Amino acid sequence: MTAFAAAPAESPAAEQVAYVAAVADALASFLAEKRELLAGISADTLVLVDSIKSLVTGGKRMRALLCYWGWRGAGGSADAAEIIMAGAALELFQAAALIHDDIIDRSDTRRGGPSVHRQFGTLHSGSGWALDEERFGHAAAILTGDLCLSFSEEMFASIGTSAGSRARAVFNLMRTEVMAGQYLDILEEVSGPSKPHSTAVARASAIIRFKSAKYSSEHPLVLGGALAGGGPELLDGYSAFALPLGEAFQLRDDVLGVFGDPAETGKPAGDDLREGKRTVLVGLTIDAASDADIEFVDAHLGRQDLTDDQIARMCAIMVDSGALDRTEEMITELSGTAFAALAALPINGGVGAALTALGRGAVSRTS
Repeated sequence: MTAFAAAPAESPAAEQVAYVAAVADALASFLAEKRELLAGISADTLVLVDSIKSLVTGGKRMRALLCYWGWRGAGGSADAAEIIMAGAALELFQAAALIHDDIIDRSDTRRGGPSVHRQFGTLHSGSGWALDEERFGHAAAILTGDLCLSFSEEMFASIGTSAGSRARAVFNLMRTEVMAGQYLDILEEVSGPSKPHSTAVARASAIIRFKSAKYSSEHPLVLGGALAGGGPELLDGYSAFALPLGEAFQLRDDVLGVFGDPAETGKPAGDDLREGKRTVLVGLTIDAASDADIEFVDAHLGRQDLTDDQIARMCAIMVDSGALDRTEEMITELSGTAFAALAALPINGGVGAALTALGRGAVSRTS
């Protein structure tokens, strides 16, 4: 792994660009090595690593960037190889989570193209193979996601003893919490209608925290700080900023999953409603809507055959009940908490400016 040439400290934007390019190069080099390894097993297996490469090419790199600025804020040098490998490991972990998440959510698209399990399904049908196309697609994608998880661990472990016990603990905790949060999410989809409506928001908030917020922002930032040897006070300050930021980020994602422009999100309008996601937005709707509207939401949420008119009615219920406005208020409140914590962090202005820009982009994005 080679280090990258950082821009001057007074140019965090250029420094960030250089880091993103270095992570991309590291991923490309690593996956090229794995492709060569798989070629020695069978040419038929190359599609596995090619699917991973497609998923980790491009993207916002938010988790890797948070890790980088956490590292820099704790005194890590701008041109260290360790932080490149950590960022690449996070990108591979994110890719694995997306592959599995799309299977769980029965999502056909990802970033404007077919999801990995749909790619494998198309390979099956286009090749004229026997047995069930969908089952093959799911099985192959699960294996691809597992391989990607293995690659993520391998990349992180390659940092060596310099990773430190605190950083290793953060990386391990992140993976466990995501899996637990994902289970809570699918459990809520099947059991939510039978549980008290009064606890719907609290249950959805817990899912947000453990499935998304911690691994999207808190753990990457703290991981970078821990790798650079940051002390408990700094790392606690990182958490105070990044956890509410991650919760706001996921609430924005939930809004986009219902009201987002498909041309920007890369997913069909109302996709979260067909997938049956019982988000905070849905919980707030159930809290405030009429009995008839609650019955309609409960009866239609998660139906794959939802019509455009039914989606439009569910959106109208969310707006008319005040749930959409309340979700936007929560995003604003959580963002305020996050940025107040950021202002109190003992970090230099360049790092603070970079984290502010990342945070603002996360909560105000349209895709």
